[in-house]
Amino acid sequence: MIYAFICTRSKNFSNTTKKLSSYLSRAGISTKFLVGQKSIFSGYSNAFKKFDIQDNDIVILCHDDIEILTDPEVFKNIIVQTCLQVETGFVGVAGTTMLSRDAVWWNHALWQEGKHRGHVFHGDDILTADSTYYGKPDQVVCMDGLFLAASGRVLREVGLEKPEYFEGDWDFYDIHYTVSAHKKKLKNKVVPISILHNSHGTPREPWNNNRLAFIENNQLPIFVG
Repeated sequence: MIYAFICTRSKNFSNTTKKLSSYLSRAGISTKFLVGQKSIFSGYSNAFKKFDIQDNDIVILCHDDIEILTDPEVFKNIIVQTCLQVETGFVGVAGTTMLSRDAVWWNHALWQEGKHRGHVFHGDDILTADSTYYGKPDQVVCMDGLFLAASGRVLREVGLEKPEYFEGDWDFYDIHYTVSAHKKKLKNKVVPISILHNSHGTPREPWNNNRLAFIENNQLPIFVG
């Protein structure tokens, strides 16, 4: 079974969220919208328990402001074939092979050195969107949370609860989850799924606070290999 857990502010879905829901339905994915959650960590964790996710189930954790452009059948095949490999941790669309001491996955210096992987369109419409190419699909240390997928086995092993050292409830979950999988010797993989993200992403104070807490509680840099 494949599930999608999507946190959203209200039941009045945007056009993008409606498109996403329709797309996932066509792909045969059971979509659960988590409305008005107090925390993304508890939202994901509670949904995992509520729907009794099994080891061979697959769970997609994604934003509500994305549009998946890949053919639904191709998308589903990529997710199933990659997530259910024994060595796989998380699957995503953008990340880095090296998380530097600033814990910013898109660190521009490392980007110029070719350390990043993936491709995402940013904007409100694919016709006018910016095409952001990070690098060819490959194994990475961590990934952006706009789209993540993993087997139930991996999510159970990594744990979805918020670490005690995080102050904010909505930020840095993606880095925490994927780095945790990497530390458990699982392989996080960027795959060729095409996504339009309505947001370019703007770091906020809670994001920065969680970033600093992550730095204090993890030994950096972390890299593949």
